[in-house]
Amino acid sequence: MEAARVAPTAVNRQPFHVWRIASEEARAAVEGNCRFTFGAPEFLLVGAKADEAWTRRYDSANFAGVDASIAATQMMLAASDLGLGSTWVACFDAPALQVALPETAGYDLVALFPIGYPAPDAAPAEQHGRRKAVDELYSEL
Repeated sequence: MEAARVAPTAVNRQPFHVWRIASEEARAAVEGNCRFTFGAPEFLLVGAKADEAWTRRYDSANFAGVDASIAATQMMLAASDLGLGSTWVACFDAPALQVALPETAGYDLVALFPIGYPAPDAAPAEQHGRRKAVDELYSEL
């Protein structure tokens, strides 16, 4: 959690919350609303709160989702440093999950992370190794 707490956010607003999903009831809610749970013993659920985030005045862009994603990424990297496996899961039924987990009301659920020690034969899916060429991602002006 410290990795998320110290994550850089726009104007240091920290417009996110992280829920550790460990109880049997909460795990059942996640497993009932997401097919990508990978048999993990626990989950981290990350939510963004738009009304707490900084908004760019020039175009009214709200940075809640960006800030929550930065914090979530830092948590993933910290988990990896601890030898834990995780993956970013966005394919879940957020409205149904919010009904099942009312503590998440008022947040945009950004990401779900199955967390646990990876199986010895665990390997990333094939598409995770495909990358665009640098010149497709980078330009100099």
